[in-house]
Amino acid sequence: MAKQIGVRIDRSSPVPLYHQLAEQLGEAISSGELQPGDAFENEVALGERLSLSRPTVRRAIQELVDQGLLLRRRGLGTTVAARKVHRRAELTSLWDDLARAGGRPSTKVLDYELVEDERVATALDLPADSVFLSVVRLRSAGDAPLAVLHNWLPPGLTDVTCEQLEQDGLYAVLRERGVRPVVAHQSIGARPPTAAERRHLGIRGNEPVLTMTRSAFDAIGNPVEFGDHCYRASNYTIEVMVDER
Repeated sequence: MAKQIGVRIDRSSPVPLYHQLAEQLGEAISSGELQPGDAFENEVALGERLSLSRPTVRRAIQELVDQGLLLRRRGLGTTVAARKVHRRAELTSLWDDLARAGGRPSTKVLDYELVEDERVATALDLPADSVFLSVVRLRSAGDAPLAVLHNWLPPGLTDVTCEQLEQDGLYAVLRERGVRPVVAHQSIGARPPTAAERRHLGIRGNEPVLTMTRSAFDAIGNPVEFGDHCYRASNYTIEVMVDER
């Protein structure tokens, strides 16, 4: 029998109902309240229990399937996925990922300045002459350098300090200010490292770097950040669950 998870839906919140539901159910899986292989409450029962429409519940469940947290199998229903797929492509910061995995994250700010950048302005749908806070950070897991993170914060967030960014993850700093990224466009690729990236990441030989660019927005479409990151490919992977539609 599927376990019923306590969920609180705030209908006055600008965050979409399906996302509120998916976020809380996902946390139940990540925290271990729901275990791999557990049966998942069906969408009809879940919708009736929470007074949510079936399309809303279906979209929330599909979001968890897309994140690799749930498996849908014909004739067997929906179950919690194995833990090995829980390191997934999702809207979190690298700090959050490392902390969740016990990786002892640390950060060193390498560059911090106010700039204009037409590429970033276009990605965040802002005027070309917008002024951004440009921050380059070196993220390590324990003593091992893992990633060079270049982020641009839009007007209204340019007073985030170096001290804040070295003590915590970017998204944690933003959440403390009441800013929460909800949706993003993300691209993943690979390329040779620059000389500076080789130096900061301790790369030798022909090892490539894994790259990710991200434009993130809040629940009502306001820009939150643009990121252009590179990771040591030998130390970092992004796992994505795919299923047949």
